[in-house]
Amino acid sequence: MEDFRQILIRYWDYPDFRPLQLDIINSVAGGKDTLGLMPTGGGKSITFQVYSLSQKGICIVITPLIALMKDQVESLNRRGIKALAVHSGMSPREIKLTLDNAVWGDYKFLYISPERLNSERFRERLEQMNVNLVTVDEAHCISQWGYDFRPSYLNIIQLRRILPKVKFLALTATATTKVANDIQEKLGFQEKNILKMSFERENLSYLVRHVENKTGYLLDTINRVKGSGIIYVRSRKATREIANELRASNISADFYHAGLSNFVRSRKQDSWLEGKTRVIVATNAFGMGIDKANVRFVIHIQPPDSLEAYYQEAGRAGRDGRKSAAVLLYNNTDTTKLKKHVKVAFPEVVNIKRIYDALCNFLQIAQGFGKSQIFEFHLQEFAQAFKFQQAMVYSSLKILQREGYVEFTEEVDSPSRVYFTVSRDDLYKFQVANVDLDGFVKLILRSYTGLFTGYVSIDEELLAKRSGFDRDQVYNYLKHLRKSNVIDYVPQNRAPFIYFVKERVSVERLKISRDNYDLRKKELTNRIGSVIDYATSSTKCRSQALLEYFGETDSSRCGVCDVCKSLKTLELSAFEFETIGKEVKKILKTPITYEKLLLKLKGDQQKMRQVIKWLIDNNKIIYRVDNLLEWRGE
Repeated sequence: MEDFRQILIRYWDYPDFRPLQLDIINSVAGGKDTLGLMPTGGGKSITFQVYSLSQKGICIVITPLIALMKDQVESLNRRGIKALAVHSGMSPREIKLTLDNAVWGDYKFLYISPERLNSERFRERLEQMNVNLVTVDEAHCISQWGYDFRPSYLNIIQLRRILPKVKFLALTATATTKVANDIQEKLGFQEKNILKMSFERENLSYLVRHVENKTGYLLDTINRVKGSGIIYVRSRKATREIANELRASNISADFYHAGLSNFVRSRKQDSWLEGKTRVIVATNAFGMGIDKANVRFVIHIQPPDSLEAYYQEAGRAGRDGRKSAAVLLYNNTDTTKLKKHVKVAFPEVVNIKRIYDALCNFLQIAQGFGKSQIFEFHLQEFAQAFKFQQAMVYSSLKILQREGYVEFTEEVDSPSRVYFTVSRDDLYKFQVANVDLDGFVKLILRSYTGLFTGYVSIDEELLAKRSGFDRDQVYNYLKHLRKSNVIDYVPQNRAPFIYFVKERVSVERLKISRDNYDLRKKELTNRIGSVIDYATSSTKCRSQALLEYFGETDSSRCGVCDVCKSLKTLELSAFEFETIGKEVKKILKTPITYEKLLLKLKGDQQKMRQVIKWLIDNNKIIYRVDNLLEWRGE
């Protein structure tokens, strides 16, 4: 235990662990497969990083989030901890060198995307590695009942055959009881072993505001409250528009989405983290792996598709333990849009097959070919070429991904990389023979380290500034060095990728299973229904509603959400209100007059009137045209 704390202090300079971190580390150290459920901001990565650093060998970390993978590798390397990553955005030569380094280079962490697990090269090298732990991040992706199922995660259990004695640590921030049990089964846990924190956030006020003019509410609220915040929207266009609205009202704001370059995203993110920008308006691409403690508010202008996503995004407020707010802005239009999203997410099967066939033709893949090949893929260009709706293409690709035909990676933003393919002696000979390139070679060597052992990210703009050349000259020098077989130079690439898991099949043989279509469609419908229930309920404590969704059924009312505050004005206990409300609902299965309702209710008539008035005011009960009362609540 002391060793673990010493590692924490040495590399992270933290005096002690956060709740549950040490419990998870001790569980793995005790030889147990472990599922750790830790809310957003709980410090999941510390658990496997500290444990692995206490052992000889390397930790395999499986994660689908390439951007987060890169951030963690860079963060570990800055701390003096050797880490590597393998993902679809890399060339075959880069992958080979990276895996070779994982075997022989004394590295502590190898991050790998799940679709790479099946590659023959990875499996060959894995058998040669001294693996001390397999970590499965975003473990909910392995469950068909999870909100972000990835079929490539189902291959993880095959690592058990290669690494029979190595323990597995699965981590996720959001999982229902059903999903948690499924994760353990799919990963082959010998016995169930879940360590979890309560999902309750006592310092967080969950609020739902039913407003039509959402921008007006934003401006009014942000001008009244203090502190830093995040505003979540569902489209890239809206990020820019709302940020401009805020700036026009003298609010320090910026926008963020996955379509921006890596450099621009980093600059915007750093400005917000450092407090130079007060409010960031973003899609759900923002926040993963970002740890800013003093976020006072998170506002959703539109609801996400699941309470898992909402809880995770709202949970980025108040990580320092101080009072903060998570606000969902909602109106009747949102209900319509959410229900419509089910149709958008599940195109007709005939259209999915049309898109698959067009995709293969677009990429010039013949039947029986294409397996394990990677292609740059611009969705918009493809959709325009075949006159498909972009939303239908995107949803179809996700379904094809769940069926295991392709993997679609839309988040790759790979900086330029350089690797010296010659020895230092041979490089010296080249410099002597090519005096005009000598200065530029020396500049690269002064600017970056590790160039002879692996691929190193470089910045052509920085090299141009230091050399006095323009960017085109730097680019031409790098190309010349590559042509001379001195370096391997991989220019920056922001293109998304399609990875073919299987060879192309005929449309007749393309199977869209009931599990991946009908059942998943039903799951999405249920998840969206839970979001609508959460947003439209005016009798259920917001915190209790979220906790019950995640299986915590014995929580108390929070007392600070909009529902709890509304009920406080009645001067009734929560038990009294719910008891009377249930009785009213039961009676009003058949519409009756107000007077008859009061006669049927037993108890304090003043309390009955208070509850009925509240239910009418909040549209749970309505007056029909015949003056009878009718129940309309959930």
